[in-house]
Amino acid sequence: MTVFGRLAVGATWTLATVLSNAVARDPFTNFTVPSDAATAADVPKYSPLRPPAIPLAVRTPYTSAWSSTGGKDKDSTLNNQNPIFWFGQGLGWEGIVVVDGNSFEYMGTSINDFPELSYYNTTVPLEVKFDSQFSNFTFLAGPVIITASFFSPVTPKDICRSSIPLSYLTTTVQSSDGKPHHIQFYSDVNAQWIGLGSELDIIKELHTGPTSHGTGSGNVPDSPRSWILRPRDPKPFQENSQMPAWGNFSYTTSPWGAEGFSFQSGSATSVRFGFVNNRILNNDAGSVTRGFGNQEPVYAFAHDMGTVLETSVRYTIGSIQTPNVRYLHKGGLSDLAPWWERCYGGMHDMINFHYYDFDTVAKIGYEFETQLRADINTFFQGDQYGQQWELDPGSAYGYLQPGNATGIAVPFVSEAESYYAIVALSARQALGAYVFAVPPDVPSSSDPSGDAVEPLMFQKEISSNGNMNTVDVLYPATPFFLYANPALLKYILQPLYELQEGGFYPNEYSMHDIGAHFPLALGHVDGADEYMPVENSGNSILMSYAYYKFTGDAAWLSSHYELLKRFSQYLIDYSLVPDAQLSTDDFAGELANQTNLAVKGVVGLQAMSAIARVVGEAEDASVFATRATDFYEQWEGYAIDPSGRHTLLAYQWRSSWGLLYNVYLDKLLNMGLVRPELYDMQSAWYATVSQAFGVPLDSRHHYTKSDWQIWTAATCSRATRRLFVNAVAYWLNQTATTLPFGDLYETVAEGDYPIGIDRFAARPVVGGHFALLALGKTGQLAGATGGDTTGSLFPKNGTEHLPIPDTPNTPPPSYAGPPLKPGTGHHRSV
Repeated sequence: MTVFGRLAVGATWTLATVLSNAVARDPFTNFTVPSDAATAADVPKYSPLRPPAIPLAVRTPYTSAWSSTGGKDKDSTLNNQNPIFWFGQGLGWEGIVVVDGNSFEYMGTSINDFPELSYYNTTVPLEVKFDSQFSNFTFLAGPVIITASFFSPVTPKDICRSSIPLSYLTTTVQSSDGKPHHIQFYSDVNAQWIGLGSELDIIKELHTGPTSHGTGSGNVPDSPRSWILRPRDPKPFQENSQMPAWGNFSYTTSPWGAEGFSFQSGSATSVRFGFVNNRILNNDAGSVTRGFGNQEPVYAFAHDMGTVLETSVRYTIGSIQTPNVRYLHKGGLSDLAPWWERCYGGMHDMINFHYYDFDTVAKIGYEFETQLRADINTFFQGDQYGQQWELDPGSAYGYLQPGNATGIAVPFVSEAESYYAIVALSARQALGAYVFAVPPDVPSSSDPSGDAVEPLMFQKEISSNGNMNTVDVLYPATPFFLYANPALLKYILQPLYELQEGGFYPNEYSMHDIGAHFPLALGHVDGADEYMPVENSGNSILMSYAYYKFTGDAAWLSSHYELLKRFSQYLIDYSLVPDAQLSTDDFAGELANQTNLAVKGVVGLQAMSAIARVVGEAEDASVFATRATDFYEQWEGYAIDPSGRHTLLAYQWRSSWGLLYNVYLDKLLNMGLVRPELYDMQSAWYATVSQAFGVPLDSRHHYTKSDWQIWTAATCSRATRRLFVNAVAYWLNQTATTLPFGDLYETVAEGDYPIGIDRFAARPVVGGHFALLALGKTGQLAGATGGDTTGSLFPKNGTEHLPIPDTPNTPPPSYAGPPLKPGTGHHRSV
């Protein structure tokens, strides 16, 4: 990489191509629903909207850093509030740029710890933009513009890169007055990233990686330098306030062509105050030097870039666990290695690969972002606006449809723009709850015989209860996997099926999860997991059939047929009139005769009939098909309110209602079981019960779920679909919540968290927001509404799968960094 005016050419391409194009291209540039405080000088302009938290470094359950926007006050941003972990606790991540001797803080709040200094100032926030890959914060700092660009790659078809638990920060300075300026960078992190705050609890290391080839032109060899932190008393597979109690934390940079490069560890205020005054660190990586102010230890880097018009520096950050999962299987209990070890070797090899891989992975991320936008355009086909709503601020409904006084509080904006904002914000979060692991008893990465091995994928049920591979959390996330890479769904389901097929679960129905708390996949050998028998038996069948329909992998279906058949028998026995039990919405409590739960079982039997046909079990297929048809006819008699206007929440509960989201897969897979008239009836009903931030989950409460709203939207008419989609986007822009994208919230007042329920945040169920894109992948576009499946590539109730795309006869993306050691296998992207 050559350097021009102290700005790396590779960085120029990224900033000019990825950052500008990825967040500011037509048609998604006009969705501006400004916050009430947006005119204040210290509040940035958000694009495409202002969510409750902006993703910074989001790769795994333990690499999950966000910038809260401040809830109802809407005045918090990167330079006046510390980044937060998904759970809500603060993380130390400081950023300062020195311009001609004057320091400007663009990230963190250390300025509050100092006496007033004329040469230490905060920056003025200008813009915050995000897409599916990047979050970019722009600030004014005297005569320069600072851009802090956070990049957590979403590369679902590249499993090796997806398994890396690290994220990027690139900080760029550009002169705004056309004159060169003397620029210096400072950044530090603290040990809160591993849940520790005392130097006595930490083992630290400053590691120097191999020198790169042709990447630097300054006075210092351009090799990566990493602060490595780990607990002095590690507790493998345990957590402390959701943080890992074992493993390593890495913060990495390189001299990056600087005229001067320095580092230091020490107490927070002393290190920062020393840099602001001396504009250099002392290269002391030893014990903490006690001083005044904040005594927590920090680990810092500084770059002196000289006098330039434009320059940048890059960091990588993340929490690294090796091993990362403890897994019960037929061979015993194994501690599994992370998948990236098969791809890149040891921890330092992986850190080094990731650091130099930026340009390549940015291109891959750009391709995902470009395809995402193109697919949204294709789905909506220019049909984006629909009917305008009239504002009635004195009504709980907000924006009303003229003539019948129904509607949702959303302005007149493009549905496509709203939808793009939702899925762009959801993408990193959807993958950020997972880790990839090497299956037990697999050869080492240097053994070519292991090339055909596939990873196992493990999910943490973030913020609700921490279960592993929770079936009723995987189910709502399914549309993301079907859209982005259906193979991921197989990698997630495999551990669930292996445990049950291995004799580690005694019940006839599907297990709820593979472990009570991540990352201990110890199963439930006593069968005492959370009781959701109909829910999870139906989920397992439907997810398995959907995986087949999107991949054509009949062999995998066949290998698990007996287990799925067992679940189907349970549905025959118990799903039509379910007794009191939990559904996936377990926070609402047990309820007997749940209409939406029953239809899941019925649609599941229709799917099982197709599975039996795929694997050549014609007799079973006939039995399941007959049951599904008979059950559906009975279900309609039980489920529809006597008024004929809507289905009931529970049989015989007159006037009750709820979101009937479980018919979505009938439409998606064109199974042809649910009558089109039922779709139309429900679609007409939802608008009559909508509130300010959408349609409540059911008639018992005001709260709703964003994932189920989008699933339901996919089954509705154009007008009702727009209500749902625009309401979710409107809530994102207006909510008083402060944590990462919460899927459970009130539809009234300030759209806050429901009282008495754990605050849902950063959960992977936001994968459900991709329900419209999954429909589009089957050929069903915005015009095919309700029960209409026009355009579907799936014949009605047929077993045909999507066409399998040709494998391109091209090598994988090149790697431009230093040579990797033999056997690290970076080419083994699955």
